[in-house]
Amino acid sequence: MRCCLLAILTIGPAYGFQLHGELHSRTAGRRAVNVGQIYGTLERLVKQDAVESAGTTADGLPLYRVTARGEAEAIAWLCDTESTPGDEWNDLVDRVLIVSSLPLPLPPGVDVSRVIVRYREWWQGQADAAGVTAGGIRGQDALATAARAALAGAALAWLGEAARKLADSPEDSFQHGLSDVRPKRGRRPASAA
Repeated sequence: MRCCLLAILTIGPAYGFQLHGELHSRTAGRRAVNVGQIYGTLERLVKQDAVESAGTTADGLPLYRVTARGEAEAIAWLCDTESTPGDEWNDLVDRVLIVSSLPLPLPPGVDVSRVIVRYREWWQGQADAAGVTAGGIRGQDALATAARAALAGAALAWLGEAARKLADSPEDSFQHGLSDVRPKRGRRPASAA
């Protein structure tokens, strides 16, 4: 979630509940995150100098913006294929969905086509490795290898479908700026004194 928020903040300043909605919208609702997790992550990002205050909205909601350090981290994450073991599929889907949703101009070095190409190479390597190790293994190792091969096959199929949909559709059907629609819930605006 951390890097997803940083990537969204490359678009411009936003408040916590707005980021909650953006994350939901840009990942097609596949991220089950509550707004408290968003604010907790923002607090950590501020302490780590990846995000800073950008003032407040007209009605007193705190705005956050990405710093140079946070933008560099977002760009590195968007362009990378590295994941914590076990998170490879989720990171793949999150990266492709997030980068395809970012409006032009994209951050330097970020391009959805390149992200897809890098991931195809990575997942093809996983499929090849699973095929090489499949011979002569038994038991749980055989099942785990079959699972890795199946996941790699699914990832390659999805990447192919994603590339086709992106190529066959106008850019603006995927890319969009920050929504200015106010959520019905969230922190209450500061009262005027």
